[in-house]
Amino acid sequence: MRPRISVVEDNPDNRLLVKALLEDRYDLTEFETGSDAVDGLLQANPDLILLDISLPGMDGIEVLRWIRNQHGLRSIPVVAITAHAMAGDRERFLAQGFDGYLTKPIVDESVLFETISGCLGRQG
Repeated sequence: MRPRISVVEDNPDNRLLVKALLEDRYDLTEFETGSDAVDGLLQANPDLILLDISLPGMDGIEVLRWIRNQHGLRSIPVVAITAHAMAGDRERFLAQGFDGYLTKPIVDESVLFETISGCLGRQG
């Protein structure tokens, strides 16, 4: 059985890119907003979540807090995927409870694959 990844990303082009890169290796579910994710993540039962930070309405930090308060989701690795790439951003997001950090745009797909496999490996 292939690992399940939920992608929470409001930009359709970014969702399309992630889908193109990952759909051969993983079963994907997509959510466009933080509210959509809150409504669907428990049913999606992902092994890993790729979570955009800058979402309309409920942002990625709020979604992460919600995830960490859900019994069925709290141990799932969550990777921040964000355009926030200033000095200290990576450390700041990891300190807030993310398990990994990726910058957008994704220009090196090997970094995406390494981050996912690293987080999935730590989970087991």
